[in-house]
Amino acid sequence: MPFTTYGAIADVIQAFGICYTEADFVQPTAFVLSDYVRAELAFNRAEVVVENSEAAICEAFIYPILREVWKAHKDQLMLWSHRTLRVDEQLSGQPDYLIAQRSPLGKVILEQPCLAVVEAKQDNFTAGWGKCTAELVALQRFNDSAELTLFGMVANANRWEFAQLQGQHLTKNATGYNIENLDSLFGAVSYVFEQCAAQVS
Repeated sequence: MPFTTYGAIADVIQAFGICYTEADFVQPTAFVLSDYVRAELAFNRAEVVVENSEAAICEAFIYPILREVWKAHKDQLMLWSHRTLRVDEQLSGQPDYLIAQRSPLGKVILEQPCLAVVEAKQDNFTAGWGKCTAELVALQRFNDSAELTLFGMVANANRWEFAQLQGQHLTKNATGYNIENLDSLFGAVSYVFEQCAAQVS
């Protein structure tokens, strides 16, 4: 079934026997954000029309933030955009973004993904988290390992939320981060990238 079949976290929990909790596990790290990136995001917030375009949100906000943090980890991690993933009959679809281990075979090989990022379409975070949680279960099966801690993010033009899947336990970060506070937001995203890099190295 497509990832979008799961309309909420509860659907995934019931389907796959996952335990759900909420806690603040994200520990934002210091991230030096250039004046150029600040200016670009400020311009996008002021000028880009996002109300009628989901693609605009991905292009103007989500991807630029992921890309900026990814640059510091490009030797260890790969950023994948809208790459189709089919694990089995229950789990298939196209994650908006994946972060995975950089394969020694080259950048065209998807190897050991550890982070899934989903756009909250029409600002619907409930549905976004249903899709993202299903993707995390799919990544766990793709990796054929329950030992890796997998991370998920759901975001729109303003807000980012975080979760992690460890074995059969999903923890959703109690605190969300808003684009109004870029330093905190980039610090939170950077923390997750650091955790991913540490696991795959």
